[in-house]
Amino acid sequence: MNTDSIQLGLKENWKQFTILVIVNAFVGGMIGMERTIIPQFAEMEFGIASKTAILSFITAFGITKAIANYYTGRLANRFGRKNLLLFGWFLAMPIPFMLIYAGSWNWVIFANVLLGVSQGLTWSSTVVMKIDLVGEKDRGLAMGLNEFAGYFAVGLVAFLTGYVANKYGITPYPFYIGIFISVIGFVLTALWLKDTRAFVHKETAIDTTEQLKNVFVETTFKNKTLSSVTQAGLINNLNDGMIWGLLPIILVSLNYNNENIGIITAIYPTVWGIGQLFTGKMSDHYSKKAMLFWGMLAQGLAILLIPYSSEFYVLASLSAILGLGTALVYPTFLSTIAQASSPKQRAESIGTFRLWRDLGYAFGAVISGITADLFGIDYAILLIGVLTIGSSLVIKFRMPEKISNN
Repeated sequence: MNTDSIQLGLKENWKQFTILVIVNAFVGGMIGMERTIIPQFAEMEFGIASKTAILSFITAFGITKAIANYYTGRLANRFGRKNLLLFGWFLAMPIPFMLIYAGSWNWVIFANVLLGVSQGLTWSSTVVMKIDLVGEKDRGLAMGLNEFAGYFAVGLVAFLTGYVANKYGITPYPFYIGIFISVIGFVLTALWLKDTRAFVHKETAIDTTEQLKNVFVETTFKNKTLSSVTQAGLINNLNDGMIWGLLPIILVSLNYNNENIGIITAIYPTVWGIGQLFTGKMSDHYSKKAMLFWGMLAQGLAILLIPYSSEFYVLASLSAILGLGTALVYPTFLSTIAQASSPKQRAESIGTFRLWRDLGYAFGAVISGITADLFGIDYAILLIGVLTIGSSLVIKFRMPEKISNN
């Protein structure tokens, strides 16, 4: 394909970029559908009380999303970003019906396996496509807008499902939202999005970044920049998996109703989402290392305070601090990985990072579930808080100030 007519940049490609932002809002909405209600759904519909068993849906989601992320990165150049995105939407369509008609908890697990694969394909594709379009200058801003759209939608739909569940019951009405989201997402992608592989060819011609010998090994372990970011991504989603599963259970034990649970659980992804409008742009101009350190530290401190809080406004404030800390790191993770890898290897490096980051969901659900069942929820939360602060120290002492791929 002739790349002479192609221009990299946010302004130059604003139409395609805007459609991608809207599509990713729908992608995020599919997770929001589950965010508030699934732990209660487990107890009310299937009588499941074990924290480990309740969190098994997050484990299934995390593992399958992680693997799908990796293969989306590996296969993006071969099959095209748009085709992988469309296939992800196709897999999302049956999920709400499976939850509505679930005859056993295994159906919920299977729905979350599908959701994980779907999210890996769709979210990874929109990330890679946006990075392809904008070039180096606005990469942080692009990631901020992408993650804002996704996580603001997570928060909005989490609030909506909490509201609908409070008014009409925990099933089936909250899941109708998911049917609408998946159909619109598929149609938007099919009719209006174009593939972005040609943009990679254009950027490759002018890029001087050295290629990595082994993308997986360098991104995971060897490269100080890439591996520092990767461990922080894993711990970030480890604590997110714990919050997703345990925070609604804590709030139920404190006698909050569905609507207030919906508000507190929604504040975190909403602040995370809106915050990224600013933090994404900041990561283009300020020290990425400093943003990653302070973001992880803020998360860890907020988590450590949760077991000692019961007032609505205190819990809402901690949820907001957690969201702010996550907003500082989330777009910065992706723009750092993109900066430290060559255009040809970028999709695979991002896929490897997102593999480990989303395995954090599974590790977080397993670790916090088992610890909660053995020692109580408070200990599970304190353990995750300590791990998060430990991750911030890895950033501080291992990650170089100057971003490079060696």
